[in-house]
Amino acid sequence: MTIYFDNAATTRPCPEAVEAVTKALTEEYGNPSSGHAPGRRAAAALKEAREEIARILGCESGEVLFTSGGTEADNLALRGAAYLQRHKRRHIITSEAEHDAVRKTCQALQSQGYEVTFLKPDSTGAIRVSQVLEALRENTGLVSLMLVNNETGAVTDIAGIAAAVKGRNPNALIHSDCVQALLKVPFTPKKLGADLVTVSAHKIHGPKGVGALYVKKGLRLPGIVTGGGQEGGIRPGTEPMPAILGFAAAARAGRASFPEDVKRMAAIKEHLMEELPARIPGLRLIGESAAPHILSISLPGYKSEVLMNLLDAKGICVSKSSACKKGARSHVLEAMGESAEVIDGAIRISLSRYSTMDEADIFVRELKAAAETLRVKLR
Repeated sequence: MTIYFDNAATTRPCPEAVEAVTKALTEEYGNPSSGHAPGRRAAAALKEAREEIARILGCESGEVLFTSGGTEADNLALRGAAYLQRHKRRHIITSEAEHDAVRKTCQALQSQGYEVTFLKPDSTGAIRVSQVLEALRENTGLVSLMLVNNETGAVTDIAGIAAAVKGRNPNALIHSDCVQALLKVPFTPKKLGADLVTVSAHKIHGPKGVGALYVKKGLRLPGIVTGGGQEGGIRPGTEPMPAILGFAAAARAGRASFPEDVKRMAAIKEHLMEELPARIPGLRLIGESAAPHILSISLPGYKSEVLMNLLDAKGICVSKSSACKKGARSHVLEAMGESAEVIDGAIRISLSRYSTMDEADIFVRELKAAAETLRVKLR
């Protein structure tokens, strides 16, 4: 049996998504730009899929731009927004706790002459409104902050930040990476006050290789590649229909059970937060995770890789940080000011709507056993 607690890295595709992908690959394989009957059916399916993503985001279908995933969507948002503001507002505010798709893109923009302020998260892992206002300038053109941190589950008050920023600098654009928030934390781009919002399919039981970027109506975002007129010319290329239809199917299924799923994940997480420190001496909970599905813990003095290997041998899957880090030390925990000992012993647990309380109990038992095994070896 496999206990999969690495859902912040990716999720198991739901049956609805698998069925939609399979049908698009084997039956309805037309190109949406073609004029014949299969092409027209594909165009209608694409329109319906865009409307489904718009429903889950609470926006107009024309504000939804399909991409290859969260990383491309972040790049389109940041590079496009920076280009739009290049003449008068070349200052960008982001944080040291962002996903590398944002952090490294901002570093690349910095090398091109843009000024970037990287804010440090507080002890909870979030960015405060006051921090953003202190960094805000007259020439600030873009603020990019994630709603839910992918390593700690910390939730940043994007709505409060957007309102404060727009109150002082209405020309500044607001981007939020909401990849870890979709179907976990209620939000809409409008309620966030965001101009640009990134989401991804494979974090909500959809296929890999597809995501979406919300682009506020009236914002003429430039593309970063050239080609045909697909996706308004911003993201040209033949639409990956199997992935897009799988994304829409996953969104539809997740939207139907969203309140119950969140309640279940939150209950499991709360159980883990009580049981882990009580049963495993020295275990620390990191930050104050407000999201229902992500919990960061640490066993200082141990190596997370060793703990993970022992758990993996028991069929339990967790991670030490973002999957994109590929084993590197967490820049998020470093930015939070955690010690090297805490960071090196950190483990991220991330749940999905398929996670169960029984799995949580097995995880606690096996992590306790792993810690005790290593404690004996370390004596």
